[in-house]
Amino acid sequence: MMMIILTSFFGVPITSHSSERVMIDAARREVSLPNRIERVICSGAGCLRLLTYLQAQNLIVAVDDMEKRRQTFDARPYALANPRFKEYPLFGEFRGYDHPELIIALNPQPQVIFKTFSTMGHDPEKLQKKTSLPVVVLEYGDLFSHRSTFYQSLRIMGKVVDKEKRAKEVISFLESTMKDLKDRTKNIPESERKTCYVGGIAFKGPHGFQSTEPDYPPFLFINVRNMAYDPLLKGKGQSNIAKEKIIEWDPEFLFLDLSTLEMGDKAGGLFELRTDPAYQGLTAVKQGRVFGVLPYNWYAQNFDSILANAYFVGKLLYPHRFKDIDPEAKADEIYTFLVGKPVFREMEKMFQGLTFKKIPVK
Repeated sequence: MMMIILTSFFGVPITSHSSERVMIDAARREVSLPNRIERVICSGAGCLRLLTYLQAQNLIVAVDDMEKRRQTFDARPYALANPRFKEYPLFGEFRGYDHPELIIALNPQPQVIFKTFSTMGHDPEKLQKKTSLPVVVLEYGDLFSHRSTFYQSLRIMGKVVDKEKRAKEVISFLESTMKDLKDRTKNIPESERKTCYVGGIAFKGPHGFQSTEPDYPPFLFINVRNMAYDPLLKGKGQSNIAKEKIIEWDPEFLFLDLSTLEMGDKAGGLFELRTDPAYQGLTAVKQGRVFGVLPYNWYAQNFDSILANAYFVGKLLYPHRFKDIDPEAKADEIYTFLVGKPVFREMEKMFQGLTFKKIPVK
């Protein structure tokens, strides 16, 4: 049998026979795979999002229960662009809690299982043994501190499903978009940078106004002053800020992550802004500078919505630098490239018409 020597992403030689190959996944595990992959499943938060970015979502043969839920609110552009995901068979619960017996019973059978956030849910090694299917671990990453990790996972997934060219295109698109944002705002003097805070950031479910992201990428990309930024929290993700600190900061602009609306009419960030006397005393509230933005997290980070939010915030705060940008049209340009369909209007309707709008809180 002919053997071909390949190179992994870590520079480790890997072997390929005429009918199979061995690859190194993001957990540095050697995984034996068929040379041609035509059927997969995606386990874990955001995994199917990555496959959709690679235009390989038609390879799935089943989904976890997150994809089959019919929710009032759903801010996952990849899922909105592919409503047929709801019709696929079920292989397990969300966040990686896979059911091996359901996977074994699938017809047709997947040839590989992709798995993000592998420390949650079913252990990859045990899942591989129970199903006799290769499990490829991916690290989700982000667009800031762990961007290289995100890109590496796109490349690994692309190599497995023969979408290497598309992986390069996605990475190039993301890089050029972030460069455009930074180029527009890179020479803004420190004294002219607006002070901002974004509240209501979701994390494993909706949260109130004290929930934020110290490394919120839309602020980083356009050089505004995120009042919650803390070098000690770099790369740590979502944080809860004391209400007293928000009052002390009194930012010029407030942004509300609209995932908080999932908490209902009597809870969440919008309810708090409208009813809490402390928040009512904030300058941005009194002067009408509170705006709604697309959800940052929804079954892991929405990379597409993060970029869309950056253009909206940039246009709002520095209009002369974004005079050629219509934020809503730009959002759909981003969605069309990454998930294959413009979905901004659908999300705007879902989130009560508050997306990229001034929110009445007085």
